[in-house]
Amino acid sequence: MVLNKLIFVTVQLLISLSLLWFVGCAGNVPRDERDFSFQFEEAKSLFDKKKYIRSQEEFQLLVVKASHTEIGDDALFYLGESYFLNKEYPMAISQYERLIRRFEFSSYIEQARWRICEGYVAESPKYYHDQSNTNRALEKIQEFLDDYPHSQYNEEAQNTISELRNKLGMKMYEIGALYIKLRAFDSAIISFNNMLDTYYDTPSAGLAHVGIIKCHSKMLEVDKAVEYLNSKDTFLNNDLKKEASEYIAEARKQISKKKK
Repeated sequence: MVLNKLIFVTVQLLISLSLLWFVGCAGNVPRDERDFSFQFEEAKSLFDKKKYIRSQEEFQLLVVKASHTEIGDDALFYLGESYFLNKEYPMAISQYERLIRRFEFSSYIEQARWRICEGYVAESPKYYHDQSNTNRALEKIQEFLDDYPHSQYNEEAQNTISELRNKLGMKMYEIGALYIKLRAFDSAIISFNNMLDTYYDTPSAGLAHVGIIKCHSKMLEVDKAVEYLNSKDTFLNNDLKKEASEYIAEARKQISKKKK
């Protein structure tokens, strides 16, 4: 009886020690050595719930600790997405570029390339501000189309190019308009012609044509204004033709007054 009791106590003690050892070992496992797939699912759950700040933290941890695993590119792509959807575009672009450099054969490359384009587009300001990001966006979109001519984003890319070109066209038109306000008509004509050389296919082109006619009219160069209007007649809608004709008519009045 005593022997049986001693055996029972010994067994219980061994079980207790085993449990203590197991718990102790488990408690000593660092957080960054947990199952990375489980961590990714946790981070993705936060992302899906639009908790982008928290998902950034989780994906960043995975990027640092699990880049050598099969989820390395997943973590880096979704880190970029967490920044992008939180409208932190420069940070998002940085993560997508890291993905492209580190995982050149990743299935996310095309998406990352397009996101970079979208990031620069989002950072493109109103036309009256500096247009460095607009030009950068155009450059990136063109590179994207060159590399992925049959991409699912092709139509959107083409539409975006048109929108950005319209913005840059308006920017250049406004430079010419400013010269007119300063009564620097020759400089305005040069500016409008430069604008038309590059952005002839934008809505601002018609405005630039009328701007040139206005400049000639302000300088009382009626013959040049009329000649230009006749040569660009097919490029102007009725409202713009009317506006241009009014400038010419006003110039003729001024000439008539001077003759008197």
